[in-house]
Amino acid sequence: MTIEFDMRPGGSVGVTPSPITPNRDYSMPDRIYRRGVQIAGLGVLVLLAAIGFFLINKGFPAFRVAGLSFFTHSGFNTLGHNPTFGVFASLVGTVEVAMVAMIVGTPVAIATAIFLSEYVPRRSRRSLIALVDLAAAIPSIIFGLWAIFELQPNVVGLSTWLSRHLAFVPFFKVTSPPLNASIFIAGLVVGIMIVPIVASICREVFSLAPPGEREAALALGASRWQMIRTVVIPFGRGGMIGAVMLGLGRALEETIAVTIILGGGFLYGPHILQHGGTTVSQFIVVNFGAGGKLGTQALLLAGFTLFVITLVINLAASSIVNRSRSGAGVDL
Repeated sequence: MTIEFDMRPGGSVGVTPSPITPNRDYSMPDRIYRRGVQIAGLGVLVLLAAIGFFLINKGFPAFRVAGLSFFTHSGFNTLGHNPTFGVFASLVGTVEVAMVAMIVGTPVAIATAIFLSEYVPRRSRRSLIALVDLAAAIPSIIFGLWAIFELQPNVVGLSTWLSRHLAFVPFFKVTSPPLNASIFIAGLVVGIMIVPIVASICREVFSLAPPGEREAALALGASRWQMIRTVVIPFGRGGMIGAVMLGLGRALEETIAVTIILGGGFLYGPHILQHGGTTVSQFIVVNFGAGGKLGTQALLLAGFTLFVITLVINLAASSIVNRSRSGAGVDL
């Protein structure tokens, strides 16, 4: 550190920090660890690029046959002299299921995280946290079977009420019964499935809020909720965004539970309460092994489409998290 004195009248003392140069003389364990981390990171990138290249390389022949109509048409007829196939309905259904899931699951997950980190008594906190984390490990097929036999019969009444009183909203309009096996029910199930993931990450972020700032807010007369709103939530904003985006990626890729609910149909479902619908992952599972060589190529192209969508969302999430890092914006 360098101290400079200004000898002129009214002068001041200036402090110029000395530059800090990193010490490159690492020990052997440090060098091994650094090299291992670099190899692991590069390996993930190489694996990601290899998966994308494989999908586009194997699926491009189907794109040559269908052209851009692959993204604007729906169906899976890859046999015969005039094959017609496309994933438009599946793309729409994927977005609809994900949006319903996020609207339902995100508030519940954030509320659960706040409850676990701020309100649960200490003697039961560890057990409840373990229970929420365990819920994230429940297989998708269990959620699907539970939705078919328990959730769906009890949600049809809600779907009927929404279709009668909110029919002026295009998504809630129903043109023909029944109201089971719908995009809405699939979105509810996926929303329940993402709650443990989002809640666990948000809880970890909230628990890192500085104790000093918590105590300062309470000392200034803030209630517990005011402390959470002005300290905990602003501090964890970046982590919350990352958790929600991770949940969105999970919702976009859910396969088994959605397939069990929607079945094997390939219907365009602009009305989320109505029977029928499809997603890209369901489209791949239901038609896998059918349609001959061109059908396999079409499914690989559909997989590449979902791969790109997920990659774009993750990159957008990373950009948002970097701009909204945890701890920024805390103002007592």
